[in-house]
Formats: sequence, structure tokens, C-alpha cells
Amino acid sequence: MGRRSKRKGYAGEREFAQLTGGQRVPLSGAMEGYTNDVELPNGWKAEVKRRKQMEKTLYGWILDEREKPDVVAFRADRMPWIVSMKLEKFMYLLECERKLKDLEEIE
Repeated sequence: MGRRSKRKGYAGEREFAQLTGGQRVPLSGAMEGYTNDVELPNGWKAEVKRRKQMEKTLYGWILDEREKPDVVAFRADRMPWIVSMKLEKFMYLLECERKLKDLEEIE
């Protein structure tokens, strides 16, 4: 991988970590034992990808102004389901989970 691609990847990881309140995992993908790119506040692990041109179809589905889906679920043959959503929806889910954990601690 070229230097420019690595910088773009690191920048994407830092940006996503900052937006979600997560922590970028140093050396992710570079050394054994350092998996995933960002650890989210709730303990979830995120793999962050930046590409010049992401899958146009996925963007078309999720940004469809007529349908306005909350999530897009897709699956290739003999592969697991993947759900994609806008960052705002994802942040909402993280906040809901945090509130549930707070309630559990009170009880």
C-alpha cells in the first residue's frame, strides 16, 4: 500500500473515531494483536474503509430521496448479511445503548 493510501486510511480512522467518540487503535492491521481500526465507546469494534469511489449502488440505495430508507441490508451469495446506515442513525443507536446501560446500573 502506498504512502498516500495509508495517510488517507489513517485520516479516515481518526475522523470516524472523533465523530463517534471512539478511540483509534494504533497499529491496527500492521501488527498481530491489533485488530480493527476504531474501538467505539460501547466496546464495539469498527473497521473503517476509505476509497476514492465506494460502491455507487450502496450510496444510491441509502441516499434514495424517494424511499428514504433508515438502513440498507444486503447479502452476497453464501455470505452473511450486512447492514449499512447513515452515521446519524448509527450515532442514535450508540446513544440508545448507552442510555440502556445507564438504566441497568441504576436498577
